[in-house]
Amino acid sequence: MTTPPVQPQKKLRLMIHGRVQGVFFRNSMRREAQRLRVSGWVRNCSDGSVEAAVHGDSVAVDALVCWTQRGPELAHVERVEIEIEIDDGSYNGFEIIG
Repeated sequence: MTTPPVQPQKKLRLMIHGRVQGVFFRNSMRREAQRLRVSGWVRNCSDGSVEAAVHGDSVAVDALVCWTQRGPELAHVERVEIEIEIDDGSYNGFEIIG
C-alpha cells in the first residue's frame, strides 16, 4: 500500500482592502476556509481593511487567497496584500477574532 504524497504547507498573512467590512466577509471567509480545510483567523482592522492569517495545504491556501480577491457577493475587494508568515505555531481551526 502506498501512502499519498504529503502536500507542502503554506502560511500567509493577508491584508484585504476595499469594501470588506459590513458585508459578511469574515464569516464567509471562515466558511470557505473550513471547506478548504485551511486553519487560521480573520479580523476587522480599524482602517476598514480585513486581516487574516491562513495555514494549510499550499493548494488549499492558494484557493483561499483567490477567494479573498473577490470575497462574498456584497464585498468590493480593491487589493490583497500577501506576506509569507513566519512560523509562530500552528492554528487549530479557523476563527473570527477581534
